[in-house]
Formats: sequence, structure tokens, C-alpha cells
Amino acid sequence: MNPVSDDATQVRRHDQAVSGMFGRIAGWYDLCNRVLSLGIDRYWRRVLADNVRLGPTGRVLDLAAGTLDVSLAIRRRYPDARIPALDFCLPMLQRGARKLHGWDAAAILPVAADAKKLPLPDASVDCVTIAFGIRNITPRDEAFREMLRVLTPGGRACILEFGSGKERIWGGLYNFYLGRILPRIGRLFSGDNAAYGYLADTINAFPSALTLEKELTDAGFARAWHQKLTSGIVCLHVAEKAR
Repeated sequence: MNPVSDDATQVRRHDQAVSGMFGRIAGWYDLCNRVLSLGIDRYWRRVLADNVRLGPTGRVLDLAAGTLDVSLAIRRRYPDARIPALDFCLPMLQRGARKLHGWDAAAILPVAADAKKLPLPDASVDCVTIAFGIRNITPRDEAFREMLRVLTPGGRACILEFGSGKERIWGGLYNFYLGRILPRIGRLFSGDNAAYGYLADTINAFPSALTLEKELTDAGFARAWHQKLTSGIVCLHVAEKAR
């Protein structure tokens, strides 16, 4: 038995399962985001967009673009930006494409693609964003290396992600919400028994902010830092490529 082949098979199965899960909840995804975050998700995406930096290409790559809310937030912040919006779940992109009208439709390009094998040339974008998607990518280091490859020198990766569920927030109240309440509300709205349980599990398993920073620098980024949002429920991670 070949361990490398076994690992690759497991990764393929994981990717297919995650893509299928998001495809099942695509129609409910935006509503669940608003309800489960009490509307704060809009603020988180605005902070992400504020940390985007444009450069010589005028392009921002939005990974795990889903229903395109991040792409649209970037467009509001940078009206002249061109945004390839990539996700490996086509139904999510199709749902998001309904939001694109006028100049947004011309500037945002939804494409089904794998973050570990980006269909872009080297040094082709100024910034990469990914919101609530890096948890779903296995192994993460392959995605980090691809981000680094497509960034221009001095380019920036902005990663918005839930903080680790291992950290107690609000005296453990958030952790209780994460483990007990969130899966039930998500199941009520989406009808999917697995999806929001999976969400809670991946947040609980996610590394600390400092560990993720080390993963980014180990992948080749020159420097990385983070900013806690909403008491650390969410973290914005920023990493920059050497000039």
C-alpha cells in the first residue's frame, strides 16, 4: 500500500465531501450567515476589504468566493479592481452570480477552481482574499504556496477566519453557542444535518492565530500578523510576500 497515494485519495474525498455539502446549502448560505452572526458578518467582510491593497495589476483574487459577498465588498472599497472569484463549489458561485449586475458583472469573474491548483500565472494579482474558507482546505500549506506564487512582489494575502474554538471567549458562552446552538439553528434553516455540525467541528479543530502565522511564514511569506475581531470570534490574518 502506497501512503502517498492513500493521502491523495483521502484529500480528494475530503474535497468532494466539502464541495457537496456547500452545494446542498448554497440556497440558504447567505441567510444562515446573517442569522448565525447576528448580521456582524457584514462588518467582518468590510474589515477584510479595508485591508486589501491594490498594486500594479489592479487585480484581487478572491478565494473560496462562495456567494461573492467578499468580492462585492472589495468592489465597494475599490471600484476599479478586477476580481477573479474562485471556488471549488460551482452551486455557490452560481448563487452568487445572481447578485452581479452592471459594472459588478464586468469586474467580478466567478470561476470554479481548486485553491491548491490556481489557474493563474505567477505574480498575476496584487492581493488574495479568503473568508471562512481556509478551514475547508486540506492541506493548507499547498494553498498558501499557491497564494504566494500568484502574488506580485510585496503582495498581500488577507485571510478572514473564525478564531480557534480551543480559546474560551466571553467566559465560554461563545464556545457553548458554537457547540450546541449554532448546529441546531443551521440545521433548522438549511435542513442539512451535517453542514453546521461540520462548521463547529472545524472551528474547534482550527489552530491558534499564532500557529497560523507560523504556517504562513513557513510557506514562504515574509511576514504575517493578525487582528482579533469581535473578541476573537473572528481573526483577520494578513501575510505579505517579500518585495
